Amino acid sequence: MSTLGRLFGKSPFTPLQTHMAKVTECVRKSKELFTLLEARDYDGIAKLAKKISKLEHAADLTKIELRNNLPRGIFLPVHRSNILEVLTLQDSLADKAEDIGILLTFRNIILYPEIMDAFSEFLSKNYEAFERVWKVIDQIDELVEFSFSGLEAVKVNEMVEEVAFAEYEADKLQRTLMKILYNMDTQKVAIAEFILIIQLVQEIAQLSNLSEKLAYRVRMMLEIK
Repeated sequence: MSTLGRLFGKSPFTPLQTHMAKVTECVRKSKELFTLLEARDYDGIAKLAKKISKLEHAADLTKIELRNNLPRGIFLPVHRSNILEVLTLQDSLADKAEDIGILLTFRNIILYPEIMDAFSEFLSKNYEAFERVWKVIDQIDELVEFSFSGLEAVKVNEMVEEVAFAEYEADKLQRTLMKILYNMDTQKVAIAEFILIIQLVQEIAQLSNLSEKLAYRVRMMLEIK
């Protein structure tokens, strides 16, 4: 961060990282839901979904605090609007984790053997995309300090492209999974359960989609600083 930034306002990056840490708690907890789902522990799912909602609320409070205290002066190291865009995308990931938890409380669904392998791969790749964008946010203050140049610029570009590639792979896995779902025996799966599984897949897919958008937004913010 520049000397002017240190003199004329608090760094917005530490609060961004603090918020993202809370978002990460939400998202990682949402992944645990699927271990419970595989075990058909529906009571455990209900309890964990409530915990995720509380974590999402804690992330919301951090978001509000950051918005209310973000300096409006000209000495911010990056544009205030760009910081708020990053914050909004981070918040959307926490919201998505909560949505996944809530969906899983609507009905006691089953991960059928026909979809288990494809679903597990799809799930893993979406959470991988998130973990990769978390690494970008975790290093954002260092990137600004070094003026986003030289080896640091190369490093962040590589990190962003890793997020994008994980999202691309998640998309391909989603298409495979959807094809399996739409070709399942209709006598075996109730229509309400089928619809809920489709909705669940779509919500999970948003984890990698939002992660990619967040990674690109961070890179754009740093490039125009």
